[in-house]
Amino acid sequence: MLSDYNLEAVLLNKFFHIAVLLVLTAFLTGNRIIAQERFIQLSGIITDEASRPVAGVAIISKKLQRGAVSERSGIYSITTAPGDTVFYRALGYKRYHTVIPLSYTDRRCMVDIVLEPDTISIAEVTIMPWRNYDEFIKDMTREKPVDPIVENMNENLASIYVAITNQSNLAVSPEAGYRYAMEQNFSTMSTRNQFPVNNLLNPFAWSKFISEIRKGLLKNQTYNKPQQAKVIKKKKPKQGKN
Repeated sequence: MLSDYNLEAVLLNKFFHIAVLLVLTAFLTGNRIIAQERFIQLSGIITDEASRPVAGVAIISKKLQRGAVSERSGIYSITTAPGDTVFYRALGYKRYHTVIPLSYTDRRCMVDIVLEPDTISIAEVTIMPWRNYDEFIKDMTREKPVDPIVENMNENLASIYVAITNQSNLAVSPEAGYRYAMEQNFSTMSTRNQFPVNNLLNPFAWSKFISEIRKGLLKNQTYNKPQQAKVIKKKKPKQGKN
């Protein structure tokens, strides 16, 4: 009979042989599966609807769990296999996928992809400084202070109006303005390429100047701010009794 030590050594030797046999069987089976798997190099160009290349598109192989990214020129390339599904994803575009048939036998496959935009157009939005319609009405109906610049401008216009109306033989009207402009134009055309007229030697100008002095041309005149026009409300005619 074998001793306990020899029996243990025999059992360990059998266990070692069985383990080596299982490892060799698994290795040979894995090599056979890999040898039977066929890989395909999938490549092409990714563009949009305007035929412009789309860069940064993520290409994912579902079967092989591999990924790639398209270049700036839109060219991409990824390893796939028959029966695989390849996904294409890009920001701002709809998702797209393609399927490699199981019957495909070539080692290379060219597939060009056209991505559709995935954007939603909305109508124009105008942002107002009021939160609601009541605030808008309150702001529009509130009395606002007059700008000092505008007030000074109105006073200057009023003073010009008074100065023009105080001159003799000159009325503030469109006809008078047109007549004055035509006289200035005629004077410019008649004295073209000539020396300017010197009114100091013009007896008619002196006569007009003396007559204006007699009328009080050089006297101090006080400026009176024109009064605002009064609005006269028309009375409604009384209806006769029937």
